[in-house]
Amino acid sequence: MLKLVDLVKAYRTEEVETTALNSVNIHVRDGEFVAIMGPSGCGKSSLLNIVGMLDTPSSGQYWFNGEEVSKYGERKLADIRKKNIGFIFQSFNLIDELTVFENVELALLYHDIPARERKERVKAALEKVNIGHRESHLPQQLSGGQQQRVAIARAVVAKPKMLLADEPTGNLDSANGDEVMRMLTDLNAEGTTIVMVTHSMPHAQYATRIINLFDGQVVAENLRAA
Repeated sequence: MLKLVDLVKAYRTEEVETTALNSVNIHVRDGEFVAIMGPSGCGKSSLLNIVGMLDTPSSGQYWFNGEEVSKYGERKLADIRKKNIGFIFQSFNLIDELTVFENVELALLYHDIPARERKERVKAALEKVNIGHRESHLPQQLSGGQQQRVAIARAVVAKPKMLLADEPTGNLDSANGDEVMRMLTDLNAEGTTIVMVTHSMPHAQYATRIINLFDGQVVAENLRAA
């Protein structure tokens, strides 16, 4: 599904240049569940931003679904992103003024989908994560675990080929964190490719492969037994 070839990301100011990613080579196959680990500042967020087409590399190649996308402009990247990629964030990123239903529906408003089908898709996504009974509530009326369920529903409602999860359990207690990981495992079993950044080794163990970053480089890859 995606392939990074000699990928470099450098940030420059007038006085200093910082290399966040240095000659990174990663291949994620369709249907894989990959966890990316490493200490703070090792380049995990920079990597996820490039994979999610929110940023572009300084050099190297990024292939997505057989297409070299690293040189595309912002508009082209946004078009590919909205059709193929869903995001789950540590901080949930729900809009306080919108209901649960409206937060999830928002992900479909960028697509040419009739209102009736949007309603059906939102309800199905909420039921998938067992939060349908809260569809009229506002985010602040929910627990952290419930908010992350809504965030997952929002990420999957457009039926993306790939989910990018940035510390999806970071703001949750262990029970809710484990429940979120079970949901991600179920989504992966249904065919969704998942790339997850995490500091949690127990949660990384849910993935089929773990990639370790250090100082902007891949230092280890471990394929886990099924």
